[in-house]
This record gives sequence, structure tokens and C-alpha cells, in this order.
Amino acid sequence: MGFVRFIDLAATSAAVGATSGRRAKVELLADALRRLDPAEVEPGAGYLAGELRQRQTGVGYASLRDLPPPAAEPTLTVAAVDAAIEQIAAVQGAGSQARRRALLGALYAAATVDEQRLLTGLFGGELRQGAQAGLLADAVARAAEVPVATVRRALLLAGDLRAVAVAALAGGAAELAGFGLQVGRPLAPMLAQSAPSVDEALAATGTPAVVDVKLDGIRIQVHRSGADIAVFTRSLDEITTRVPEVVAAVRALPGRELVLDGEAIGLDETGRPLPFQQTSSRAARRTTPSTTGRTPVAPAVLAAAASTGATVLTPYFFDLLHLDGQDLIDLPGRERWAALAGAVDSSLLVGRMEVDGPEQAGAAFAAALDAGQEGVVVKAPDAPYDAGRRGAAWVKVKPRHTLDLVVLAVEWGSGRRKGWLSNLHLGARDPRTGDFVMLGKTFKGLTDELLRWQTERFLDLAVERGDWVVRVRPEQVVEIAFDGVQTSTRYPGGMALRFARVVRYRDDKSAAEADTIDAVRAIHAGRLSG
Repeated sequence: MGFVRFIDLAATSAAVGATSGRRAKVELLADALRRLDPAEVEPGAGYLAGELRQRQTGVGYASLRDLPPPAAEPTLTVAAVDAAIEQIAAVQGAGSQARRRALLGALYAAATVDEQRLLTGLFGGELRQGAQAGLLADAVARAAEVPVATVRRALLLAGDLRAVAVAALAGGAAELAGFGLQVGRPLAPMLAQSAPSVDEALAATGTPAVVDVKLDGIRIQVHRSGADIAVFTRSLDEITTRVPEVVAAVRALPGRELVLDGEAIGLDETGRPLPFQQTSSRAARRTTPSTTGRTPVAPAVLAAAASTGATVLTPYFFDLLHLDGQDLIDLPGRERWAALAGAVDSSLLVGRMEVDGPEQAGAAFAAALDAGQEGVVVKAPDAPYDAGRRGAAWVKVKPRHTLDLVVLAVEWGSGRRKGWLSNLHLGARDPRTGDFVMLGKTFKGLTDELLRWQTERFLDLAVERGDWVVRVRPEQVVEIAFDGVQTSTRYPGGMALRFARVVRYRDDKSAAEADTIDAVRAIHAGRLSG
């Protein structure tokens, strides 16, 4: 067959990026896969998906700044590029930086303009051409003339698109059948579609359904075989040494062989979730967390924590893919979850509720937000575990809303904002009384220009000028974005906005046209998108 020119792969990548139709994209990719020499399938399939076969190359953005001019004529093959990148990735020891720079320069000097563009996208991880794993899976099936379902199942079990492509193109369905779930080898995780409301989520999953609390943590997949435990991220990177609490929690479980799917999340001393940034930064480094505070977590998690003051990461699991020699991925969700409940202590399970309609689902959604969580995932209990796909079996509902509210008062700013009216008191209209119900405050999203404008505007509307708060006539409408509504005893309406921020002032709307407290209550129950 002969090696394929790298320029041809670059042309395919560009063509896929310029094509909108899924079927056309798949055909372009399948044609490129068919033409690859067997030795080039593994790297070539990766390049088409925007990935390098070598996970770590030592090449960062700084390395890609001062590069030689492009070659006039294409000479590189896919095999030659893979060999060159392998050589770059293997550089280590004294003088490695200069050696790596020289090898990278030689590769780029041999590459044309289009080839350089593809290389930079691959090294930078920013190749956006629509060729994600699902698209490549379809293309592999087309190229190898095997059913798409066979490829997707192999991808689930292997967790490696390149290995699946090699097997499919070398031996077809028979070769793909050789993939089995292997404890210790991560699987591509099942993903959830998005819906703006629980009503729409239930329309996709059907009823009865299960509603899981959606935690704002990091996705983890934990494999245990006897004393050996490995923890992987959503991108299949291993982080075992960085999450000793997760390891300790799983080690305390009775099962000998387990593959668990879940989230790890940081909690404060009251048990409420910490911001995602704190959770993710804790998982990104190896530290030992603090035992200070009454954190409601499993004893094994606290036993793994020492006293450095860092965040405690607590694992919560929502699925079980393997238990003591038996694969569970093809079983309906309700059977996997029953096995999970029998294998994992209840303190380590994600909150879950079975519902038969929107009212119950809305109550579960509101309760999740009130607990400080991110939202919910609505799940069809009869569905098997599907590889790396956003099917209709799992649908997440996360609040991302805007409302037109009325400014009731403004607080004088401090620090850099001293002298300006800054923090807005926000109210929704009560259609029964004509009054406005306060829902919270915000100074987020205000530019210096807006601060100047609103100071002048609200001093004109002032009815009471205090040293701290200026109360105003309820006339000015402002568009507010927020992440959800939670129960609150602080405000008379019994609700408060989460993470409210200013989008813009609405001079085109009167206060009588502002959103109502009824609309806020509906959002609180996850019944509409806002």
C-alpha cells in the first residue's frame, strides 16, 4: 500500500473542518483511514481526531513560537511524522531542551504551510475540526465495513480510539470482538446530553426515570483489583497518587474487583460543595488534606486526611461497571445501580430519586440546588452503559438563566469602587400586589462605564440616601444572568439567586414588564429555562 503523505492527512483535516454535514465528515475520514498503511493507522487515526499517540511530548506553547519557515514541497509521510514526534517525546536528561528544540525545528522545516498548521494544532491540543471520538468511531466502522455498534462497544471497552481503529482495519468484527473489559484499563465514560428543564429531560428519557444529583466535581473512574487501586479522570489520565482519600474510600469497600464511575468533590466544614476551581486544583496536585471541621464523609476518607489545611476530596459514585469478575455494562441501569448499592457504602453514593413525572423531578432539582449542587442528571433506568456518547438515556439539567429584574436599592462601593454606587438589590414583580420581591444582590459584571452610569442614574431615582444604602424608586430594569434559584430565609420571597451577574440595563422595558416572582418559582423547580 505504501505510506500516506502527511499533506494528504492535513488536507482531509481541513476539509472535515470546512464541512458541516455529519455524513460528509464521516465519509472524508473513512476514506483517509482506508488509505493508511497498517503501520500508520494508530497515529493517523489519532491525528484525524486531533490527538497525538504520545500523551506527553514536552512541547509547549513557548516551543511553537520561533519556528523555521515552511518547506515549499511536501516530503513527510504519516509514519515519518510519528517517528519524529516519538523521538521528540523520548528526549530527557542534560541538554534535553536544546535537543528537543532542534528536533522540533527539523520536523517543522520539512513541513509545508498546511502541514505546519496541522502539527501546531496537534501539539497545542487545539485542533477543532469536528472529528471527535463519536465521529471517528463512525468513520472506522465505514472504513472497516463493520457495524457502528461493534466499533462503539470496542471503544467503550478499550478506551482507546487508536487501538480500536487498528483492530477494525486489520481484522474487522472478529478482531473487535476480542476487546473485553479489563480492570485497570480505563473506559471511555458515558456522557449526558443537556436540556434546559426537567420537563424536556423527561421527554427524552421517558418515565419512570431516576434523578441523580449533579455534583460540581471532577469525573473519576476507579478500578480495584485486590489491593491494587487506580483512579482515572474523564480524559483517562491516571491521578491515583493525587487523590489518597478516594483510594482509601475504595480500599475500605468489601468488593475485590470493582470498576466504579463517579465524581470527586471538595466539601466545606458544613458538607456543602466547594467551588469547582478548588476541587480541580486539589486534584491537580499531590497534597494531604485537613481533618479540621465536621465534614460528613466516609470514615475511610477522613482517615486518609492529615493536617496541611488543603481541601478534602470526597468520592461519590453513581454507577458500577464491573463487580468481582462480572461485567455489568450491558445490564439495564436499575440492575447496575442495585449492584452498586450493595457494593458501596451509602455515604459514598450520589443522591438519587426515582420519579414518575415533572413535579417530582422538579422537587429533586430544587433540592439539589438548595444543597449547593450544580443541578441534576435524569436517567432512563432500562438503558445499558454506553461508550463515550451523549445519548438520550442520560440528560443533565443545569440552570443557566436570565431574568429582567428591577433595582430596589444600591449600596455604595468600597476599595476600588469607593465613591460609586455598586451592589444592586434585585427584585421580581409580584403580579398579585404590584410590589417587588427581593431576590438578592450583585455587583458582578459591572464595568467602570456601568458604575459611572448607574451612580448618576440611581442618585436621580433615590428616595432615601443612607451612608451605606441608597433606596430608589423601583423603575430601572436590569437583565441578570444567574446559575439557579435556591431556598433562602434571608429574603421575603423565600428564594435567592445563585451567582447573579449583570448582563445589561434594559431601558427598553418598564418595571411593569419585569419578570415575575412566579417565573422565579418555576425556575427553582427546574420547570423552565428562564
